[in-house]
Amino acid sequence: MSTSKNLITIIANWKMNPGSFKEADNLIKNIKNGIKKSENVNVVICPPAVYLSKIKTNAKFELGIQNIFWENRGAYTGEISAKMAKNLGASYVIIGHSERRIYLRETDEMINLKIKSALENNLVSILCIGETLDEKKKDKTSEVIVGQLEKALNNISSFQFPVSSFQIAYEPIWAIGTGITPAVDEIMGVALLIRKVIAKLYNRETAEKISILYGGSVDSGNAYDFVRKANTNGLLIGGTSLNASEFARIAGLFG
Repeated sequence: MSTSKNLITIIANWKMNPGSFKEADNLIKNIKNGIKKSENVNVVICPPAVYLSKIKTNAKFELGIQNIFWENRGAYTGEISAKMAKNLGASYVIIGHSERRIYLRETDEMINLKIKSALENNLVSILCIGETLDEKKKDKTSEVIVGQLEKALNNISSFQFPVSSFQIAYEPIWAIGTGITPAVDEIMGVALLIRKVIAKLYNRETAEKISILYGGSVDSGNAYDFVRKANTNGLLIGGTSLNASEFARIAGLFG
């Protein structure tokens, strides 16, 4: 994966959608037909794991998986390892999404183990971090962001941490699926804070090169500002990524 500052990464998180492979196949074909190839934009599709191997045959994009377990094999019913995901054709993995933190009680310690497994298996980690509305109202955004980053990257050395294999997605929980979004200045402030933490944990060069994405109620009307004005490196898009024409429109803003 290129680490060029000019490269914008647009990631589609389909979550637990659509309901059938036929729908998934139509969606990927429509996205492919709607997006023009561009050296400036890297599009990544993260479908449900059951569709990965079939999606691969029709997708011209890089693929990701929405979750992994931290062991490569074993008695872990229902789980998928990073090694399996790689063999299915995934290059990326979403780790620590708020929906998993909330509904499945995923902890920072579990997230840390998953990142280590992704690094060991050459998957690009997309670490999701963000505060709740209550935390925002109590002015705890910075505290939450710093804590989540430090715990997620605990005992991961700079040698294990190639900048090309890691991205950080700021997804304020209160903005996901609500239609409410942070101001550009707020996103920029969090992005600067993330780089400050990475510089402290690793070094300034890593902090400058790390890709920072924004996610939460993204559409074609606000996407450009969330990248260009907030000085991020791309977007992690949920519900809107299920609308092929809108998703293609967003990608086209940067190509």
